[in-house]
Amino acid sequence: MIYVTRREVFSAAHRLFNPELSEAENDLIFDKCNNINGHGHNYVLEVVVAGEINPKTGYVIDLKKLKKIIKDFVISKVDHKHLNFDTDFLKGKIPTAENISVGIWYQLVDKIDEGKLYSVKVFETENNYAEYKGE
Repeated sequence: MIYVTRREVFSAAHRLFNPELSEAENDLIFDKCNNINGHGHNYVLEVVVAGEINPKTGYVIDLKKLKKIIKDFVISKVDHKHLNFDTDFLKGKIPTAENISVGIWYQLVDKIDEGKLYSVKVFETENNYAEYKGE
């Protein structure tokens, strides 16, 4: 088994807020990330595909093909968007790195037909990231 990773970057805004909680509870839990107008990040996305090397191509998956899948089904929906309002796969979810990584997984899992989607990692900052490996 070999693992191939494609890295992409995108910029997006979000607000961490749970409408079921009071303002005070939201402030306590989410602090400055609860800014009513949101705040932004330059996210780094890593998509890992696992599989066997195809002897005909030498690839698990052609990285040009993986790049296009990621751009078409993820980056086009999140880059320079407000994740609370503009991103269909995050509607009704608090757009934490955890929920973003799960959402991206489900945007990609059935689109990859060479190898198998192994993980989605979303870096919100240089030091903080979430990784989802499916159910």
